[in-house]
Amino acid sequence: MNVTQTGANSATASGGAQSLDMKLEVVVLPVSDVDRAKQFYSSLGWRLDVDIAKDEQFRVVHFTPPGSGCSILFGKGVTTQEPGSVQGLHLIVSDVKAVRAALVGRGIEMSEVFHDIGGVFHHAGIEGRVSGPQPEGRSYGSFAAFNDPDGNGWIFQEVTTRLPGRVSESDTTFNSSSDLAGALRRAAAAHGEHEKRIGQRDENWPDWYADHIVRETKGTP
Repeated sequence: MNVTQTGANSATASGGAQSLDMKLEVVVLPVSDVDRAKQFYSSLGWRLDVDIAKDEQFRVVHFTPPGSGCSILFGKGVTTQEPGSVQGLHLIVSDVKAVRAALVGRGIEMSEVFHDIGGVFHHAGIEGRVSGPQPEGRSYGSFAAFNDPDGNGWIFQEVTTRLPGRVSESDTTFNSSSDLAGALRRAAAAHGEHEKRIGQRDENWPDWYADHIVRETKGTP
């Protein structure tokens, strides 16, 4: 880490060059039964990218969640971690209730939707869980959890508005039509309040919607 930071700082100091992108793209999961894990992650509706076995001691299985830039990898001979030891993997969604219902419909055992007693990020394990979504509907505050057959732990986190600085205007993209539909519904509701404030119809709603969606994604007022 120190070497990376030094290199990036030196590049900036010497010529103002930007540091190189570092994209997290693979998380390695420890599993005890590769075929069982493969069946489970297939049942989630995740895309199977590769399943390669060089011999009986080495096998690589690679899955990608829908809309994700990061994938998971498991198999034989790929990690020395204990099966089930990876916890707190977060999947960001725009509607945690809808995602939970979809997975329950696929036969996946899920926790109820919950928020944390402190009102921010959730505690470790099940400590501090309060039933139901975040009461004010705040972004980042509603969760649902599930485990794979080995006990590796996953958390769905609902994010509708990003914190300031997390997303640039050029990165205003949507991973699915349902995500875009959700953004449009929120823009429509906000536009209705806008028209109430100005006391008249706003015929320029397309530009208003577009500006609202970009600002919401960037986390700006």
